[in-house]
Amino acid sequence: MLTQDSGGPVDVTVRLARAVIGSGEAEVRVFGPLPRRGVEVLSGHHEVVEVGDKADVRAGRRARAVVREWGPDVVHAQDRRAGLVSVGLRLRHKVIQTYHGVPDDVGEEWFRGVPGAVRPSAYTRVVLGADAVVARAVHRTVVPARAMGRFLSGRLRVPASRLAHIDNCVEPAHAQPPVGRVRRLVFVGLLVERKGLATLLAALALPGVMPADATLTVVGDGPERGKAEALARELGGRVEFLGFRTDVPDLLRHHDALVLPSTMEQQPLVVAEAMAAGKPVVATDTGGVADMLGDRGAVGALARPGDVEGLAARLRELFADPDPARIGLEFAERARERFAPDVCARRHLALYREVMSSSSVAHE
Repeated sequence: MLTQDSGGPVDVTVRLARAVIGSGEAEVRVFGPLPRRGVEVLSGHHEVVEVGDKADVRAGRRARAVVREWGPDVVHAQDRRAGLVSVGLRLRHKVIQTYHGVPDDVGEEWFRGVPGAVRPSAYTRVVLGADAVVARAVHRTVVPARAMGRFLSGRLRVPASRLAHIDNCVEPAHAQPPVGRVRRLVFVGLLVERKGLATLLAALALPGVMPADATLTVVGDGPERGKAEALARELGGRVEFLGFRTDVPDLLRHHDALVLPSTMEQQPLVVAEAMAAGKPVVATDTGGVADMLGDRGAVGALARPGDVEGLAARLRELFADPDPARIGLEFAERARERFAPDVCARRHLALYREVMSSSSVAHE
């Protein structure tokens, strides 16, 4: 079940559904709005259900009625609003949700439980409280990032036995590691403050960081675009803004490396997509990014969120590396092992079977 038509949860859902359908091991139906990308692969497996507002009680009831009519063994909610709706199905069906991320004003330090960290707003704490109630009510909560599992169990007191770690999935890609030194950087994301584009532009503008023949492509749009374009003027026309694009995997293939300077992430799909394409990644140490990068995440590819000088140091190392292709090939192999749709499907099917074989579902 989905309540959105675009975004990371939608992309993951479409890929997972296609992989499970292709396996022939289960019948699948996606309930929600028509996805903006990939709807063609759901032909015959999609039913339009609209829940535009979490407070729309009638829409939630209609959605539950449509799902009950189909009669699934397992209902899998793939976004926060879908989770709220699906809780009402738990007496007749096994209900699983995927918890993709916390609200935007949750800082990395508070997320990690650092003493004295700035607390999120009162509204966000109410949202997180509701998230905790839902996670305790459903049969399992899937967390793509292990860091999110630690947050849910430690901060929100969700029993660890109700959590399951399963990586997100991205489309398989032919690895095209950079040829020669990295010169074409790409940033992909919403242009909002937490994505850290201003930090990246400030780091690139420091003396000796960005080679004269290097460029940055910014893919995405949002309220911070005007500010970012003003900061980019300091780089003398070497930054190009493409706006929102649907061909991100193709754009990644035509660049040398990805930079993700966010102040808060979980398991960003664009990092997995860049890895699958064989691209080096420079990012900040937030959420599950270090785990995604493996040994590379532990030995220098990451900067502290918001640290301009630290990010600049990582970028200098990236530009100076005479053989970045070896990193790209390592990442491509890691992506095949962890983020391929068939791997994701197998792990989800195993979880569904585990949940189905546990205590029987109570009936109303």
